[in-house]
Amino acid sequence: MTYIKAFVVGGVLCAIAQFILDITKVNPALIMVSFVSAGAILSGLGIYGPLVKLGGAGATIPLTGFGHTLVTGMLEDAAKMGWFGLLTGGLRAASSGLTAAILFGYLMAVLFNPKG
Repeated sequence: MTYIKAFVVGGVLCAIAQFILDITKVNPALIMVSFVSAGAILSGLGIYGPLVKLGGAGATIPLTGFGHTLVTGMLEDAAKMGWFGLLTGGLRAASSGLTAAILFGYLMAVLFNPKG
């Protein structure tokens, strides 16, 4: 049942993004930034946390989950370190994902040549 919940939640989030992309014809980068921002705002308001508990990876892997991760880290570190935690918490919370993206991107760029 966990997999079904993750599939449905993640699918709905991605379908919303695709629907917005198809209807408005806006730049995909704008949708990406909007979804990260929406995840951050919903997390700050306490709305996105229950969705993460329901959907698990279906809610944490899409772009809204990245915004949620940043805000969650900021709030945790702010509780421990005060205002300085607001600056460091988001980076601490998202560092493993960012590191993996950079390393795997570099590895793929070294291993494979683009067709041209």
